[in-house]
Amino acid sequence: MKKAVVLVSGGMDSAVVLAMAREQGFETYALSVRYGQRHTSELDAAARVAKMLGASEHKTVHVDLRSIGGSALTDDIAVPTEADGHVIGQGIPSTYVPARNTIMLSVALGWAEVLGSTDLFCGVNAVDYSGYPDCRPEFVAGFEQLANLATKAGVEGSRFRVHAPLMALSKADIAKEGIRLGVDFAQTVSCYQADEDGLACGHCDACRLRAQGFEDAKISDPTRYIGANIG
Repeated sequence: MKKAVVLVSGGMDSAVVLAMAREQGFETYALSVRYGQRHTSELDAAARVAKMLGASEHKTVHVDLRSIGGSALTDDIAVPTEADGHVIGQGIPSTYVPARNTIMLSVALGWAEVLGSTDLFCGVNAVDYSGYPDCRPEFVAGFEQLANLATKAGVEGSRFRVHAPLMALSKADIAKEGIRLGVDFAQTVSCYQADEDGLACGHCDACRLRAQGFEDAKISDPTRYIGANIG
């Protein structure tokens, strides 16, 4: 069975990607990154997801992106919500974390090389996303090229592949795929500013995209909201 390193944030997208990798016959190794994000309840969710979906190992690596800041997720900057008039997909929002996906994939690449794996999975999505430049097909293709240039395994003839199976799917499609694969979305946390119990705010981009996805897919939303308020 081939090994694959799967980036698992604790949100719905990465949970579905982990399930997809397993369905494709990979022995999965789940990797999460504590990068200084606003809350750690998503990392608790990542541990639940990795166990729930049968990862052979789950590793959490610490990278201090809060030390450089520059994002609403790593600095004292307000998370944009619909109350601010923020429109999803117009411009790059303040929740973009400089270099985050590059760093996460780099760590995943290192672990993959140690494991003897040449397959990396990530949950980036270019359809229902918030405008992040490191969630585009061009970024994935560029990183895959880098992976094959910058590693001992690549130089010696192995071929790394970065799988982004959600790239062209809508949030509704992702929700449906998760249900098909047996993902319990109640165990996931997507909110940018969830509380310590993993309760979601219902108003940030991540919450709004997630809720709309479940609605469009005609799937009951299992998300636990603060005060049960998503209006």
